[in-house]
Amino acid sequence: MKIALDAPGGDFGTAPNIEGALSAVAAFPDMEVILVGDEASLKKELQARGAQDNKSISIHHAPDVVGMEAEPVQECREKPNSSIMVAAGLVGKGQADAVVSAGNSGAAMVASLFRIGRIKGISRPAIAVPLPGLRGFTLLLDGGANTESKPQHLLQFAMMGSLYYRLVFKVDRPTVSVLSVGEEETKGNELVKETIPLLKTSGLNYIGPVEGRDIPFNKAQVVVCDGYTGNIVLKLSEGMAKAMFQLIKEEIEKSAVYKIGALLSKPAFKAVKVRTDPDTAGGAPLLGIDGVSIISHGKSGGHAMHNALRVAREMVLSRTVDMIRQEVAKMNLKAADETEAEGTHP
Repeated sequence: MKIALDAPGGDFGTAPNIEGALSAVAAFPDMEVILVGDEASLKKELQARGAQDNKSISIHHAPDVVGMEAEPVQECREKPNSSIMVAAGLVGKGQADAVVSAGNSGAAMVASLFRIGRIKGISRPAIAVPLPGLRGFTLLLDGGANTESKPQHLLQFAMMGSLYYRLVFKVDRPTVSVLSVGEEETKGNELVKETIPLLKTSGLNYIGPVEGRDIPFNKAQVVVCDGYTGNIVLKLSEGMAKAMFQLIKEEIEKSAVYKIGALLSKPAFKAVKVRTDPDTAGGAPLLGIDGVSIISHGKSGGHAMHNALRVAREMVLSRTVDMIRQEVAKMNLKAADETEAEGTHP
């Protein structure tokens, strides 16, 4: 199994990506990681780590890099030899089984669209983000690939998310919901109100709308929304988790008694941190792409990149893309916008 890794992608450059790659190939003997980036720089990095002779790591030269703050479509068009475009191209050409990037998430999506393409019948891809809760994970779609969506898009997100949840989390009929401002179907904006009838007649295990506060309690296992809303939910969740740990730490520092109690509770704190750590998930799949594309957080360290590569491997082994393709064909889905379906609009 060959996985193309956008080596310079992310806030911290190549170091965490190479660290994650070396860790992943050590853990999974069936995996080869192709580091896509500047060949000379990557060779130096591997030599510095004593890994230049690692047979499970190879290098594919790509001289350019898409900046983290760059405008995705323009940069991808102007830099066809950038690491993310080349890495996605390896999947499109069948030279790699998956692509992983912690770089500019918009560019990762555009590169996947340009070089791999959509599954026929899917209008827009969606970032499927696993959010930890009290009873496992809630899969949120879309996590930021599309700032604006139509009801038909949310229906497709729900179908792909339900299938992915079933394959990854081994749940036969995951519960599906749409994110709204209330549990009543009369509430919400026009997008929510027009999506509800589609979900009701979809054959999915639809349980009605949920509110943002329901997500940490896993009221629904798959929750759909537009990418603008989903990205706000994602970033707020990450920020709240970090803020809560910081608040607890600050309060503990105020008292010797609290410090003793914290020492005794250290295993519990550690367990909670593991359950809520986004690095454990590693990366989120871009569902709807006709190949495996994993988007990781820009601030990912080596541990997160290891897990992003693990997620890519699991998606390849579970044949998730094939299953979605088959499900789309079975449902005879038609793309909501033909120009989007042809890949002329990112």
